[in-house]
Amino acid sequence: MKRINNSVLALSLFMGMAAINAQEKKQLTLDEAVQLGIQNSKNLKIDAAKIEEATADLLEAKNRQLPELKVSGSYMYLPLKPTVNLKISGVSGEGGPEVHQVAYGSVNLSVPVYSGGRIKYGIQSAKYLVEASKLSTENDKIAIAYNVAQAYNNLFKANQSIKVLEENLTASQKRDETFLKLENNGVIARNDRLKANLQTSNIELQLLEAKNNYNIAGINMDLLLGIPETTEIEVDPNYIDEGSEVKTVDYYVNEAKENRKDLQALAQQRKAAELGTKSAKAENLPSIAFTGGYVAADIPKFLTIYNAVNVGVGISYNLSNIWKENSSLRQSQAREKQLAANDELLNDNIKLDVNREYQNTDYSKKRISVYEKAAEQANENYRITKNKYDNGLATMTELLDADAAQISANVGVINARADAALAYRKLLQTTGTLTIK
Repeated sequence: MKRINNSVLALSLFMGMAAINAQEKKQLTLDEAVQLGIQNSKNLKIDAAKIEEATADLLEAKNRQLPELKVSGSYMYLPLKPTVNLKISGVSGEGGPEVHQVAYGSVNLSVPVYSGGRIKYGIQSAKYLVEASKLSTENDKIAIAYNVAQAYNNLFKANQSIKVLEENLTASQKRDETFLKLENNGVIARNDRLKANLQTSNIELQLLEAKNNYNIAGINMDLLLGIPETTEIEVDPNYIDEGSEVKTVDYYVNEAKENRKDLQALAQQRKAAELGTKSAKAENLPSIAFTGGYVAADIPKFLTIYNAVNVGVGISYNLSNIWKENSSLRQSQAREKQLAANDELLNDNIKLDVNREYQNTDYSKKRISVYEKAAEQANENYRITKNKYDNGLATMTELLDADAAQISANVGVINARADAALAYRKLLQTTGTLTIK
């Protein structure tokens, strides 16, 4: 039985070591994580396809200004003798040669000259829409950069909490050993030693929760970056020190008006809609084109035609436009109104977003000072309480409460600094100035 137990233990240790070795570790700074997230983003791949689609629409619009050249031909076999009745003066109308096959071909050329501006408007509108697609992609990149920063921040907080709790757990376990010896020597009551053990158990539970949060944050981070879920990311502990001085709220509102890519994309869409309205009005105008062609035909023993070249001018005008109402014009005008309303709404939302995130940034920075002060007080309180307890002037409960307050305050400082760094990045995202290195 002992051999079996030893074998099971050895196998468990081997599997545990194999699992640890299978988990790849990767050290990443926040900027490196953002770059990796953008590189592997599924949303940006969709955006790239949308840009290709808009570019194809632009190519189609440009093709409309090029000449149209069409070639057609046909060959027909006539199994039955056709009846041929010529109406040419001096030529017998009936009889004539037997016709069993006919071949003919033609080449037609059309060069657009005037189309009421529809071609020009279509090309320019397509250019605006391509630019709008590119700006939307840039806006998505900024959003992805913030999402990665948020995930990175959660990973950092969980990792730092683990470190603090591990240090306190070690100290608490050593204290339990000391209290056990004191109990055995009759210095303290068993109840006091059990209270200390309970405190250690609570720290262990907090540590388990922190590790669980860390694992979940790690998987989320791996998925965002497009790397295997088994990759353990080591965060840069100094990233929360990258703070910058916050300027006035008016500065950030103006920055947003100048740099928000979604606002710029909407402006391009409005320009495209204006040209769409002009193009719709041009549908009531005629189209003019130079035309040219060549025709050849061969009916053996009857007729041969070649060098039948023709040139001219073609005019096309849809007379039904006189009594039909231009529905395309109404649709385009409605779209202009819709985009104008969207522009007003987006500007209002930008002002609200910037002001809200400005307040959150200011609040998060003030929280750091409060937490740091609380941590100093908690640490000093624990030192004094520990000294009192050692001299028999404080109870075990007071000592353990002071220890718990100390842990909570130290973790709070770390979280406050991390949240402040993230809040500032959120403010930069709302202004469209979050840098992507």
